[in-house]
Amino acid sequence: MNEFSFIFIVVVLLASAVELWLARRQSRNVIRHRDRIPAAFDGRISLATHQKAADYTQAKMRLEYISIISGALLVMAWTLGGGLELFADWWDIDARSPLLPGIGFMISVLLISSLLSLPLDAYRTFGLEARFGFNRTTPALFISDLLKQGFLLILIGIPIIALLLWLLTHSGAWWWLLGWAAWMGLSLFMMWAYPAWIAPLFNKFSPLQDPALQQRIVGLLTRCGFASNGIFVMDGSTRSQHGNAYFTGFGANKRIVFFDTLLKTLTSDEIEAVLAHELGHFKHGHITQRLLVMAITTFIGFAALGWLSGQAWFYNGLGISQASAPALLLLFLFTAPYFTSLLHPLSAYWMRKHEFEADAFAARHTRAQPLIDALVKLYEENAATLTPDRWYSAYHDSHPPAPVRIAQLAAHATRG
Repeated sequence: MNEFSFIFIVVVLLASAVELWLARRQSRNVIRHRDRIPAAFDGRISLATHQKAADYTQAKMRLEYISIISGALLVMAWTLGGGLELFADWWDIDARSPLLPGIGFMISVLLISSLLSLPLDAYRTFGLEARFGFNRTTPALFISDLLKQGFLLILIGIPIIALLLWLLTHSGAWWWLLGWAAWMGLSLFMMWAYPAWIAPLFNKFSPLQDPALQQRIVGLLTRCGFASNGIFVMDGSTRSQHGNAYFTGFGANKRIVFFDTLLKTLTSDEIEAVLAHELGHFKHGHITQRLLVMAITTFIGFAALGWLSGQAWFYNGLGISQASAPALLLLFLFTAPYFTSLLHPLSAYWMRKHEFEADAFAARHTRAQPLIDALVKLYEENAATLTPDRWYSAYHDSHPPAPVRIAQLAAHATRG
């Protein structure tokens, strides 16, 4: 251990303590308001529904406590606890190791990390979600999804790991710049390929069959000057009762996707309003902005990797005695989230600003009231709390708190 070891311990403890404190605030605030519906939702949400959302949120916070603590313990076990060192010795990894052992070392650690998270994932699906009536995933489907995810990790992960390791050992001091370019190229390709090649591995997508609704959506797309590669319905009900809608894809390969559960819940006016909100993200350039920020942050991350690759104190301080390319990548992967955790509020604030802009766009191109009605139904269907703690929300939430968002839309409705 060295001075950096103690810095790392302090950072992990601080980040975990902040997360636990926020989760406790969220739980206490929701329970404190469990028996009183916010004025904006009085008459629209029943007390029983409001209380279910409060209980569901509290149950999620209890699981979050476990996730935060277990995550901190696992990262300590992998690093200062000697887990990575043990696997590095088993694979005989050092600075001169051939490519294949380095790939095997990284893939085995990532697969074991996934397996260690499996009990919490299984409980979340078959315990928490099932208890509140949301889960529709069968054990067979759960296992099938795991196998597909493992297959994708190997299919996609091995080539990018191999490329990064090769660049690290053969491209000199500027390897990280080439690595960043390769990572960005892969990210853009995956955004483009996801709708047609990856998503169908997990869900079925069928063209929207409602001619009247399809005509209405096409009219909205035409008014907004937006082109997509189709309007699809996803069988979300095979896994969960939660409803949603989203855009996916990149460039000309964009799709509009509605969960089948959403179509059963909302009226045509409400579906059009939800779609207009999603269109607002594109028309305001939010997708492009997020891609640009991703490019900048990953550039900084790879630059940091380039610098750390030659710092013996980084490896030694995190439990690795022999510096190597695969150890560098794994150490960075495990530790970076803790060092960047306090940046979450900035990201969340920026994302909430985008949501307000997309809501305003939807209010201009459809009407505000159908979007309000749709959101109320979605809050009810998804058991989303209407009384989040302000600090928890400011730190975590990419969407504005329900009362604030509804109030903003109500103001648009009044002006409209």
